[in-house]
Parts: sequence; C-alpha cells; structure tokens
Amino acid sequence: MKLVRYGPLRHEKPGLLDAQGVLRDLSGVVDDIAGEALTDAGIERLRALDPAALPKVEGDPRLGAPVGHVGKIICVGLNYADHAAESGQPVPEQPLIFMKATSAIVGAFDDVVIPAGSAKTDWEVELGVVIGDTARNVPHERALRHVAGYLIVNDVSERDFQFTHGGQWVKGKSCDTFAPLGPWLVTRDEIPDPQNLALWLTVNGHRHQDGNTRTMIFDVATLLSHISRYMTLESGDVISTGTPPGVGLGQKPPVYLKAGDVMEPGIDGLGMQRQRVVAFP
Repeated sequence: MKLVRYGPLRHEKPGLLDAQGVLRDLSGVVDDIAGEALTDAGIERLRALDPAALPKVEGDPRLGAPVGHVGKIICVGLNYADHAAESGQPVPEQPLIFMKATSAIVGAFDDVVIPAGSAKTDWEVELGVVIGDTARNVPHERALRHVAGYLIVNDVSERDFQFTHGGQWVKGKSCDTFAPLGPWLVTRDEIPDPQNLALWLTVNGHRHQDGNTRTMIFDVATLLSHISRYMTLESGDVISTGTPPGVGLGQKPPVYLKAGDVMEPGIDGLGMQRQRVVAFP
C-alpha cells in the first residue's frame, strides 16, 4: 500500500494510490497519515478498505511529505563503509546518530533552497524508515515489527555548516527544505527485505550515487533496536539510515549544488523524487 499526503504546504490531505496508480482521498477515513493511522492496527484498517469506493482525486495535486506530525528525524552517519572512506572518516563501531530538525521537511518534488551564506550544499539519498507501533528497548529479532513503512529521504547537507560551525552536525543538516520525504510511504509488507534495495541519485542527469542497502554497516533492524535503547521511537518518527558513496563532498574535486541544479533521488520500490535547487531569496 502506498500512502500519500497531497495539497498545499501545511494543508495536505491524506490519500492512497490504488493498484492503477490513481490517487484516492482518505480524509473521510483518517485525519492524517500520522499517529494511530501508522500503527499496525491503523495500517490494517486502511488495508481493509476498497480503494475503488474512495473518492478519486482529480488533477495533479502537489504531493507533500507522506507522513504528518513527524516527532523526530533520527539520522545515521557513515553507515556505508565506502561513504565513510570518501568522507575521510573512520568506520564507526556503533551507529553514529544525530538529529535533523523537522522544520526541514518538504515534499519529494518541492524546491530545495540553498541557505544564506552556503557554498557547500550537498546531496544524500537515503532509505527512510517510518515507525509504526511505539518502540522502546526493542530486541533485534522483533525490531522490524515496529516499522510502518519505508520512504525516500534526501538528507541534504551543508558541509561547511556541518564540519566547521562548532562541530555539531545538526547545523549542517537542518536548514529549511533539507529533508525532502516521499513521494509516498510504502507499507512494510511491500518491502519484505529492506537490505536489498538499490538506491541512486542524479544531479542534472548525471548519476553520482549508485548503491544498495545490502552494503549498510548496520542494517535496519540493528539501527531500530540500537536507537530504541536510547530514546522511545513513536508513530511517525523517521530514521534516515545513511547514504552510499557519491556525495558531492566525495568528488575529486568536491562538487556542490548551485541554483538551477536538479536532483533526482530514487530507491527500488519506493519511487523517485525530483528537486530543483534555488538560491536563498
């Protein structure tokens, strides 16, 4: 099942895509793709619906981030050994986690804004894991039961802010528009093995990133179990699981985004995003 949120920014409505790719309105069933709707019980109620009986959404509305009211975005750094190498960083012995502000969230096809004073805005395609049932100190073998579904995250990053502005990665990760999510949330039953997904990202048609989640250092179940030891994971929280090599920082010489560039991240089974890069107004 593919769940979406459509409509103007901050006024999105819940919806789903039927088997033919037709957008159907869910606003008569749930208030949002958030909270209870993302639990196992909530997903089962949505799955029991007859999509053909739901109102068809006409036109071509904007698709917003497919999860509403995200409580927190937890990111994993250096989770692909070859990306750690291109970044000049050692392979971590435990998952390296940091936070990304929820105010950075936008839709999969919204513009990405280069922040004021930036010279090193970069791209990172990542597998995003959306929490369903609350997870607290969850053992590895039960971790995936707490996943509502998966989506694409473009973990846009400003490298100068990240590495030289006081040593806190969150500064370089949290600028407005730096967290495009979607275009839809694919429920976990459609992704039986999250560790066998190709992921890629192009800039202006050139494929810079080309990887597979099977090369993660810490797999999804390990990450969820590990993070839930340190904080409670609640419905709608997003874990962004790290990026494969090919980021702008790793090019020789480094290449960073400029106004007019177009990024297109994609993941097998989860669709594709497209963002135009614009200058800070």
